[in-house]
Order: sequence, then C-alpha cells, then structure tokens
Amino acid sequence: MKVLIALIAACFLLGACNTVKGFGQDMQKAGEKIEGAAKK
Repeated sequence: MKVLIALIAACFLLGACNTVKGFGQDMQKAGEKIEGAAKK
C-alpha cells in the first residue's frame, strides 16, 4: 500500500518535468525512496 501511495505522489511530482531527462531523474529518485522504505 505504501508503494502505491508513493507512486501516486510521484506522478503528481512528475507533472513538473519538462524533459525526458528530468523525468528519468525524478523516477530514479522515486525509486530510491521506495527502495529505502522497503528496507525498513
């Protein structure tokens, strides 16, 4: 459930991206946060 919430939040944050590179960077950051939450 936490992963789903994080993905939904990431989608809202990604709305600010203007480039594919920016999108990739945001996805990487979101993935790192999800991974960190999964390790807890």
